[in-house]
Amino acid sequence: FVHDVFAVVYIGYFWNIVRKYYKYAYKMVKIALQIKANLECIEKLYTNHPHYQWFLKLKCGSCGEVSEKFHDLTESDKVPQKHNRSETNLLIKCKLCSRENSIDVIEGSNGAYTSNDLGKFKTLVTFDCRGVEPVDFEPKSGWIAEAEDNGKKFEDVDLTEKEWVDYDEKNQTSVGVYELEWQFIKVK
Repeated sequence: FVHDVFAVVYIGYFWNIVRKYYKYAYKMVKIALQIKANLECIEKLYTNHPHYQWFLKLKCGSCGEVSEKFHDLTESDKVPQKHNRSETNLLIKCKLCSRENSIDVIEGSNGAYTSNDLGKFKTLVTFDCRGVEPVDFEPKSGWIAEAEDNGKKFEDVDLTEKEWVDYDEKNQTSVGVYELEWQFIKVK
């Protein structure tokens, strides 16, 4: 009888720990990526949504392990989840604790950085994070920059170096993006 009572208490205690663990690890958190940059003769800067590849370093919400490499996700790409019928933009298994986590680009959350936003951070995209959160971003090619006055589009702009320079022949002026910075914030 004593062993049965002990087993029930132990199972109840263990079950509470498991519930808290799963609740924390798979709690949906919305995290926005914000950028700030200096724009030279550029009216608008944005990504080639929904085909832009977001390169992110991720932190496991369960064990705190930060990925060594950048993982890429694209809103237009979907992969099936193993334990349910839904699809996600990125399904990743933590190397340390083996937890399966996912991250999605929230549909319709893509924005643009404009010349009116200079000097302040502005949300560019929001992610639905389950069990993982982004901690670093690596911009690559796939950005679109629209020049002032004529609205000429410079496509496939590469911001790997955190800056980009070109020449607008119609307006006979240089155009550029400089001092690109980013941050992640939790949103409701």
